[in-house]
Amino acid sequence: MLDFQKVKLRPELPELLEQYRDFVQKELFPFDLAVVTGPFKSYLPQLQELRKKAQKQKLFAPHLSGKEGGLGLNLLEFAYVSELLGQSPIGHYVFNCHAPDIGNMELLAHFGSPWQKKEFLEPLQKGETRSCFAMTEPENAGSNPVNLSTTAILEENHYLINGRKWFTTAADGAQFTIVMAVTNPEASSPYERASMIIVPLDTPGFQLVRNIPVMGEAGEDYLSHGEVLFEKCRVPKENLIGIEGMGFKLAQERLGPGRIHHCMRWIGICERALDLMCRRASQRMLNPGKPLAEKQSVQNWIAESRAEINASRLMVLDTAEKMQIHGAKAVKEEISTIKFFVAKVLMQVIDRAIQVHGALGVTDDTLLSFWYRHERGARIYDGPDEVHKAALARSILKKYQS
Repeated sequence: MLDFQKVKLRPELPELLEQYRDFVQKELFPFDLAVVTGPFKSYLPQLQELRKKAQKQKLFAPHLSGKEGGLGLNLLEFAYVSELLGQSPIGHYVFNCHAPDIGNMELLAHFGSPWQKKEFLEPLQKGETRSCFAMTEPENAGSNPVNLSTTAILEENHYLINGRKWFTTAADGAQFTIVMAVTNPEASSPYERASMIIVPLDTPGFQLVRNIPVMGEAGEDYLSHGEVLFEKCRVPKENLIGIEGMGFKLAQERLGPGRIHHCMRWIGICERALDLMCRRASQRMLNPGKPLAEKQSVQNWIAESRAEINASRLMVLDTAEKMQIHGAKAVKEEISTIKFFVAKVLMQVIDRAIQVHGALGVTDDTLLSFWYRHERGARIYDGPDEVHKAALARSILKKYQS
């Protein structure tokens, strides 16, 4: 059924978007390639200065309320901003709305206790600390978070946590993690077995085992994916988020808006890749006076990329608007659709841009090879494309069952 309800956008949004576009292009584009080719930590002083500049220009943390030091953008408004920030691999970091921190902020804001908000959320919102999220396990399929081996046993008002996680993004440099662990193994429903618990990373028994090499690149700090170990890791009961057995529900609440954030960031990457493709096609001469842009294959790639990016944007903005009105549960089909559709468009556009750049495209002299490696996981994390397609198909076919 068509839904003609509309989310009201603030009248100053076009001007605000222009401010973000200007900041990203002038402040981030000139050196973001150097940052991602690293070492990342050597650029932290410059990045901190950029964060201060964003705060001074009142552009910092756009997803937070004014009271929390942000702009108070709703989900749809933030989606527009997220695309612009996604055009640089350091955009969301500079404006303190990067994953996994933004998901943890949303989780603690909605479900955290007053003490948890004071102790963990507020420093995160101010950009004073960093966090990570530990759910995926090497021995269990990440596509089904019901299957977990990590346990948290309550002993004398403390949880004793044991287990191994991996792809705990940005564990290197984080101050705390939110871990998903089994607290109620005998629960009648598998969806009520796990809970989410805050673990400061200086807690005895926590270990960052390694930064996982991804596509030949180990990564470090903000750009890393950690393998972490909880071995008799003891934290107070007060670190439990919500109530026991609520972990799966919290994960779904966290992942709904998270997929909007990811998809709009991917669209931003596509826009930058398309711009690089067009510049290269126009400037690279095959023969005197004959640019690569005159080749029909290249023209087809540019046209197809433009159409796919536009379609992706409209789909994601429509989903964001519906989620804003009806909540994440009401747009499960739309969430699955944008997740696999935009992830595919992302890889296609980057691949075309690399092809147009020729040998240059596979070097680290442009952002393209970084994105090709770093974003290949888009078709896997937050649920593999195949899982989302199957879920969407089942949902559609239900309407045809007699």
